[in-house]
Amino acid sequence: MKNIIIGTAGHIDHGKTTLIKALTGRNTDRWEEEQRRGITIDLGFTWFDLKNGDRVGIIDVPGHEKFINNMVAGVVGMDLVMLVVAADEGIMPQTKEHMDILGLLGIEKSILVLNKCDLVDEEWLELVEEEIQEELKGTFLERAPVVKVSAATGQGLDELTDTIVRLMEDEVSPKDTQTIPRLPVDRVFTLSGFGTIITGTLISGTISKEDVLEMYPVGRECKIRSIQVHGQDKNQCFAGQRVAINLSNIKKKEIHRGCVMAPKNSMKNTDLLDVKLTVLADSMRIVTNHERLHFYTGTSEILCRAVLLDKEEIGPGESGFVQLRLEEEIALKRGDRFVVRFYSPMETIGGGVVLEPNPVRKKRFDENAIEELRRKESGSLADVMELHIKEHGETMITMAELAKIMAHSAEELKEYLDELTSENLVMTFPMKKEIFLWHRDSEAAIRKKIEEALLKYHSRYPYRYGMKKAEIHMTYLKKIKPIVFDAYIERMVQEGIQGRRDEYLHLPDFAVPKDERYQETEKIFTETFEKAAYDFVRFSEIDFGKIPKETAEDVLLMMVSEGTAVRINEEMFTMSHLMEAAKEKIKEHLKGEDIITIAQVRDMFSTSRKSAKPILEYMDSIKVTKKAGAESERVAYL
Repeated sequence: MKNIIIGTAGHIDHGKTTLIKALTGRNTDRWEEEQRRGITIDLGFTWFDLKNGDRVGIIDVPGHEKFINNMVAGVVGMDLVMLVVAADEGIMPQTKEHMDILGLLGIEKSILVLNKCDLVDEEWLELVEEEIQEELKGTFLERAPVVKVSAATGQGLDELTDTIVRLMEDEVSPKDTQTIPRLPVDRVFTLSGFGTIITGTLISGTISKEDVLEMYPVGRECKIRSIQVHGQDKNQCFAGQRVAINLSNIKKKEIHRGCVMAPKNSMKNTDLLDVKLTVLADSMRIVTNHERLHFYTGTSEILCRAVLLDKEEIGPGESGFVQLRLEEEIALKRGDRFVVRFYSPMETIGGGVVLEPNPVRKKRFDENAIEELRRKESGSLADVMELHIKEHGETMITMAELAKIMAHSAEELKEYLDELTSENLVMTFPMKKEIFLWHRDSEAAIRKKIEEALLKYHSRYPYRYGMKKAEIHMTYLKKIKPIVFDAYIERMVQEGIQGRRDEYLHLPDFAVPKDERYQETEKIFTETFEKAAYDFVRFSEIDFGKIPKETAEDVLLMMVSEGTAVRINEEMFTMSHLMEAAKEKIKEHLKGEDIITIAQVRDMFSTSRKSAKPILEYMDSIKVTKKAGAESERVAYL
């Protein structure tokens, strides 16, 4: 199931909030001031269920120019946008700015919603639609489906939800839940009895209850106390979901909008960013060196200076490499998108993509620095290496194979491999002749499958140590060489991610439960074996009552492993102390006699020949005796 966030955009009076209420039955204007003024100031959030049973989060972003920073924050993690245009007015200047912002932030999937269609006649509606389509040419909305609705009367709402379902199924790609989680904070508050609560859209990865993460850029550790998705308590939340998270170990005053929650040591604070900046084609502004700008990314709004690295100025429709020198620290990743607005007057002039989130200070017109940014824009060697390594998630790839694919020597690539390993993107497994490489995302996906398999195995077979290592190898990593698989398992055990006993793997906190069922079964075996003494009872002859045979087998094998019972042969078992006593008696006999026979063993233990023979065979197996000539005769092993 896909986790989808839909957003609205459009002019202040074109009916976004009313449309959402018509779809969901809920009003997203949360604040008293919003209700009084009839406009959305902050992010409004709610959800609704589609006909196919999926539940979709929906964000009502502000339409008023003064609240454009909230509009940018609302786009974080958005999969699909509904551009709402009133049929009686058409596209307004502010609507155009919203379109520009959405385009700069990389939004691709969209629906054009013509609202208030009940207020105009058919001829006017056709005219407005033609004008809008003309305005949308060359934008990401050019091929967007058009749906005509009236939020007031309900006209067209079924068609709108059908269109959403179609786009979700056919065009919206699922978010990556295997990568590191990142949650930009768009709201922080406290609730009596709960403490600090943050809300936001999880843009990547998975967060689980009890996880310990870090709040960037403030550098505070925080523990996940509880998670809510769509108003319901959950143990986990996934990329693409709107979430509310209750945190411990951190106070409201320590967090602000623009903070990002992610795993510890997964990001680094910075006040410098290397970016590719594009000025909007219809902007009336020219960006000059050292221009002061408002910088928006995720839920952050920060003032900055733009140092132009490869041009004297960047005019409308032009792009350039820029180092943004921020007035506050921030934590970003390469590839994050941003918008910049003019310092004064406040108007959107452009945006782009982060090429390097942790650069050093650069000088203008430095050819080496500019070439470095060109490589990062198109994909550096490290980036290309990472892609190739990720493509070999099932088999791993050796350094030699990678060098061949990329037409570089292994020595040339070592620097970039070190970069990837230091950023915890790639794992290396050095062997005698080769270094095997594995992407962290591939490893995380396999590790999750193994953990799920072990959890199910422990539930089904509580009296076993765990799954056989060979079974896990053949099931989940069969294309990886055994020696590399062994190295991987050893690393997981050392890091406490998995536990191992001999050739069995288990979850790190698992222990065989000596519960009532176990003790009941153990008692049956003990009493049976003690009573039978050396007239051994076959496993198949024992009555276990209501205890399943499979459970009995597991308990017996556990007794053998722990040394209280011993296996004589495939069918026969007995108590360890009985066979220990038999061993001493036979060794004593062989001190005075050269040979011991099956008949002598039979008489020695007052048993049958059927049981005496297995006793001698067992003594052979533990090197007390060995055959000497006749089948029924044994001598001392030494």
